[in-house]
Amino acid sequence: MAITLLALLGTVASIASAALASKSHWYGSWVNHPSGFCDTIEHGYQCRDNISHYWGQYSPYFSVPSKISDEVPDGCTVTFAQILSRHGARDPTASKTTSYNSTIVTLQSRVKNFTGPYAFLNDYEYTLGADELTAFGQQELISSGIKYYQRYENLARHLTPFVRSSGEARVVESAQNWTQGFHDAKLADWNSKHQDTAYPYPILVIPETDGENNTLNHDLCTVFENGPDSDIADNAQATWASVFVPPIQNRLNAGMPGANLTVTETIYLMDLCPFYTVASANGTISPFCDLFTEEEWHQYGYYETLNKFYGYSYGNPLGPTQGVGFANELIARLTNTRVHEGASTNSTLDENNATFSLGRKLYADFSHDNDLTAIFSALGLYNTTTLLPNTTLVEAPQANDYSAAWTVPFAARAYFEKLQCREHRDEMVRVIINDRVLPLAQCKGDEDGLCTLQSFIASLRFARNGGLWSSCFT
Repeated sequence: MAITLLALLGTVASIASAALASKSHWYGSWVNHPSGFCDTIEHGYQCRDNISHYWGQYSPYFSVPSKISDEVPDGCTVTFAQILSRHGARDPTASKTTSYNSTIVTLQSRVKNFTGPYAFLNDYEYTLGADELTAFGQQELISSGIKYYQRYENLARHLTPFVRSSGEARVVESAQNWTQGFHDAKLADWNSKHQDTAYPYPILVIPETDGENNTLNHDLCTVFENGPDSDIADNAQATWASVFVPPIQNRLNAGMPGANLTVTETIYLMDLCPFYTVASANGTISPFCDLFTEEEWHQYGYYETLNKFYGYSYGNPLGPTQGVGFANELIARLTNTRVHEGASTNSTLDENNATFSLGRKLYADFSHDNDLTAIFSALGLYNTTTLLPNTTLVEAPQANDYSAAWTVPFAARAYFEKLQCREHRDEMVRVIINDRVLPLAQCKGDEDGLCTLQSFIASLRFARNGGLWSSCFT
């Protein structure tokens, strides 16, 4: 078992130099992200939000509208803060980058001359890499570390977080970038001691190798990974694609005579919009984005939402079960008790205080979009979202605030808070995902989204009972 405690080496100074938002606060005159005021630490990526917030899991992090204020309620003090984060913006996966490149080469061989909005394709060369964080993605996590420090500064001034990362390189690098932001914010805090001798912080890296119990990476449940349920999401997407793509396909083929784009190739061209946007260090909107209408981006966003909902959430019988391991680790941290072992938990790690430290107040874990989706479902979050149709579009507000872009964009972050409040004798719990306070109906959350710790834990029977893990190996 190759578990790594990674000490960060060096800094990301060229990125961090533009990391802190300019505000009237202790962090003084540090400036915004280079892309300007439409991309800030506080609110994330708001550039062309009428389209960029509809790129599903390929959207850069942005503040999701919340009916409940995410400010700490009056009379309450945060005593515990766990962040669960997706990695930052990345290049396409290796297989997808090959497919995208092939699509462009084929398109250019078919079309003699591109005109109008397609003219940029005449001398276009494919330049995207594969699997790695982009500079924009690195910045997202630096900004996230800064924001976390600012939000929990009363704790963060005196403490360092216990940090874990799943083993994929882009996830580990995201954890490094996040700690860089946290560290820089601590140094800039006029009310701190202006020193951070614990930095670089150790990061527990859990491998993603086959057979490794890793609560931050699904891959153990063979029936889920390889059985009939593994096709549910693809089938849902294919049905929706047959509805929304043909009009787009026909319009593009008419605008580029000879293109003969297929449904799949049409979706690939849409994918290139977010990927080229986040490939720009400043998050500059790609010309590919303007090939499609606002309505078409809403349809695309729903296409990606179906992938997450039917792949790793309530639309898949075994989807939520993939998140029960982390859910039980969260219970252990909230209650300062040992982990209830089972599912994907790793007893070698969880029974050792060096590798699963209890009694801390600050925790940070880094993972992937699919794993976050499964974890949210294992925790009963978004459980009022009914099965999503695959022939008609349902926007997030009508889906009880569920969508891929609202839950697992690049650099997504969930905060699990424990609070002491004057008006409550019991410890309270609150969950905030991308700045949206969840109402926590499953444990009768109040107007501030607060549940008692006891009622929150009681609501997690599915996770505490191991989900449907016994069905994973039949």
